[in-house]
Formats: sequence, C-alpha cells, structure tokens
Amino acid sequence: MAVAREGEVASEVEVASEVEVASEVEVAVFGLSRRASAPGIRHRRWYLPIPDWLYGLGEVVPFRLLLPALLATVLGLVVVVARAHGSPGDGDATRATATRPTLAPDPSGSGLPAGLPTGLDADLDALGALSGESGGSSASDGTGGRPGPTAPAATVADRFAASGARPGPTASCAPARAAAMSIEQQAGQVMMIGVPVTNVRSAIALIRQSRLGGVFLAGRSTQSAAGLRDDLRAVQDAARRDVGVGAHIAVDQEGGQVQTLQGPGFGTIPSAVEQGRWDAATLRSRTAAWAGVLAGAGVTLDLAPVADTVAAGTARSNPPIGAYGRNFGTAASAVAGDIGVVVPAMQDSGLLATAKHFPGLGRVHQNTDTSAAAVDDAATTTDPNLEPFRVAVSTGTAAVMVSLARYPKLDPATPAAFSAPVVTGLLHDQLGFRGVIVSDDLGSAVAVQSVPVGERAVRFVAAGGDLVLSVRGADAAPMTAALAAEAHRSPVFARRLADAATAVLASKQRQGLLDCPAAAPTPAPAPAPTPTPVPTR
Repeated sequence: MAVAREGEVASEVEVASEVEVASEVEVAVFGLSRRASAPGIRHRRWYLPIPDWLYGLGEVVPFRLLLPALLATVLGLVVVVARAHGSPGDGDATRATATRPTLAPDPSGSGLPAGLPTGLDADLDALGALSGESGGSSASDGTGGRPGPTAPAATVADRFAASGARPGPTASCAPARAAAMSIEQQAGQVMMIGVPVTNVRSAIALIRQSRLGGVFLAGRSTQSAAGLRDDLRAVQDAARRDVGVGAHIAVDQEGGQVQTLQGPGFGTIPSAVEQGRWDAATLRSRTAAWAGVLAGAGVTLDLAPVADTVAAGTARSNPPIGAYGRNFGTAASAVAGDIGVVVPAMQDSGLLATAKHFPGLGRVHQNTDTSAAAVDDAATTTDPNLEPFRVAVSTGTAAVMVSLARYPKLDPATPAAFSAPVVTGLLHDQLGFRGVIVSDDLGSAVAVQSVPVGERAVRFVAAGGDLVLSVRGADAAPMTAALAAEAHRSPVFARRLADAATAVLASKQRQGLLDCPAAAPTPAPAPAPTPTPVPTR
C-alpha cells in the first residue's frame, strides 16, 4: 500500500479493502495522516489542524465514496471561478490578432512587408485601394489613417496608453476633441514652429495666426528658469484663449554642445558621451533633476535623448552625432541601457521625452542640416542599432523623431521622414510605437530643400507622422495651409490628419494641456438578492 510520506501532499488516497484484515491502516489526505491499530486504540499524527470528527468520518462513510464526490466538487468550483473571470476564448484571440494584417516579406530583401508604397501619391493611392477607391480621394479604412497595406486598426486610446501616458476616466477626451475640430484646427495642432528663445513671447502672435499646436524654442538662452517660466505662462494663457488648447513647448536640451537653456537654475549638462560613463543610479538621479527643472519652467517636451549609436573610432566621420559627443556609447547595447534609464527618469519628472533620430544617424557621413547626401547604406529592419529605439518604445517614450537621411535598404527612393515603409512599416508596425511621431526640422534643413515648403508637411503626415517640426516661423502659414488643402481634397488624408491631431492631443492631455470633462461616477453595483431560506424538518 502506498503511504504519503511526512511533509508531502498526497496525490492519492488508498484504503484497505473491506475484505482485508489490516492490523494497521494509514490514510493520507492532503498531508493529513491517521493511523488506526487495534480496535479502540487510536494514534494520530497531525499535519493540519483538522477536527477530530473528520478522522472518524471514514468509519461512517467509505472513503471510496467520499473521494469521487470531493473531486467532483473541486472541479465544479474551478469551472465556476473560470467563467466568473471571463477567460478569453478563441473568439477573443481572433479579435486581438485580426487588427494587424500580416504581409509577405519584400522580395527585394529589405525585410519590410511587400506592397508598402513610397512617395505621397503612392501613399494616398494605397490607402484608397484599401477602401475600394482610387486617386487619393477615398475614405479611410478605419485603421487610423496610417498609409500602406499594413495600416493597423489600433485605436488612438491604444496609442495613448502605449506612449507611456496614464489614461484615467477621461482617456477618450483626445479623440473626441480632435473629432470636434475643423480641418484647419487639426492642421494647426500637428504643427510645431520655431521661435527665438530670446523672444519667447513672439510665439503668442504665431499661435494666434496659425492656431499652432506647439512651439520650439530655437537658439541659446541665458535667461533664468524663473524668467522663462513667466514667459511660457503668458504663451500658454494665450494658446488656451485663442486656440482652446494649451501648446507644447519644446527645446533641445541634450547636454554638452546641445543645450538650449543655459541660464541660472538650469545648470550645465554634460554631453551624452560623458553621461554614458555614469552608473545607472547616477544617470537616473541627474536626469530627473534636469528634467524637473525644465518641467517646472513650463517646458513640456524635450527633443532628447539621442538614441543613435556611433561605432568606436568613427566619431570624427559622423558630423551630426559623433563629432559632438551626442551618443551615449559606441555599442547599441550600451546606448539601449542608458536610454532605458533616461526616458523613464525624464517622464517621471513631468517632462515628455523624444527618442531621436530614427532609424539612426550614427553611420552617416553628412549632416542633414547642411547636406542632402546623408545616407546610411547598412540600416535594415534587423539592424542592431535599432535596439535603443526599441528600448525607448518599450519604456514608454512619448515621442520619436524621424531623421531626414536616406536608408536605401529600407526605402530606396525617399528620405526617412517622407517614407511610409520607415515611419509606418518599421516604427509604427514593427516596433509597435504608438506615441507621437515627430519630424526632424523640415524648415531650414538642406536635406529637404528640393521639396516645396508646404509639401514637406503633407508628405510627412501622409507617411504616418504626427507632429511637423520647422525651426522657421515663416513656415507656419504655408505648412498649415498645405495640410488643410490636402485634407479637403482627399478624405484619406483627412483621416490621417485627424489621427495625427488626436495623437498630439493625447500627449497634451497627459501634460495637463487639454481640458477634459470629468467622467460621470460609476454607479455602485446592485446588492445581491438575499437567498430564500431552505425549510428544515
């Protein structure tokens, strides 16, 4: 006879047959043992505090009848509990996976799904084909307006949650507010225009004229944190009064040679190369301190950190990043580790982060600010240098900036910021980013000078971008006008514009720049009915 050893949970219950004459019977039930020897004599070993009457139960009812009843009761309880918790069935799994279609790889070897278009006309034609229309004037297929056959059906609420935001009972406010806006208002919301940091209040007139969603403080300033706070409060008051929504205030505050705000209170931030030598605790605490000062001064979005990787020994031949020490390290794994510390530290301090310059400027030999020949011939969809961006996405970065360089193995014809395969296919679909996709400077950068000013904004949004950045104040009017005109012409683009505006508004809601009505309180559940007493004899 098998007997449960002391300290074990018995999986079986074995008793002597009724026809056996046993001098000693030992029964183990869930670690409980009872030993019976000669009649009238009981010896017990206690493993659990079980009442004495339970030991005598086997003498009244045979255990061979009790065991099946016990097992049936346990199985019944498991079924009831599982149904109460609503375990997903096959239908739920189908709904969860049906929102993102799977495409065959591109036979060209780029690793991107086949069929992703390039160029504005191709983007709009592809969107129209999805909904059965052509000529760039079809209605959206309901996937949020992202271009190309891989445009997902993820809702804006999903994007808001995945961007690191903390949606509460008013999480649906951003989509509703965007839907209530006119096309012209939506066009303004997706624009971020530069103003001189030495004349911050000049943003007030610019916001009023073009109903801008944000301003970028360009240049260098020695103004104190307290003085900047007063100026930005005036800008925000004007934005709420004239537009009805607060404005994003962005700066380039990376450290080293890229530090816009250098006045009293802001301190001196070392370069990313130096920061990359610190341990994680030091990096976290110092980043949180700098970010807290910016947030306290009224800055809502920092165009940092740099997630580019510059290989050892190549810094001098990499003008935009390595030459200025803007990279955290020379290995993608090291950069990714620092990005995983910096992004949460910034955002936990109240300042939204922007990982840049996707999909990476660490290999180019020209600067897109001064050249149209910045090319990365090595980048693919499996590029190890994408790892810092993956980490930024997984840690909830609010924004990702797309570069203006070219990546032939990702898109042979179009700069990254105008490329649906890069912006939508790689960043949005493959990396799963659901925050705000912002462009690098589309105003003064030489890399885009061959494209008309207004068309730059249209191409970026059509490719899947959300927030158009230009450092030139003069670009506000032509860019917003071009966006609105294209949206009036094409219902497909109109829906893409609405999706972009919603993403921007969602990030503003997180920063308290979007006033949302309070949600109605959830009614308390009705009390359970009192069970009817069962009459007893």
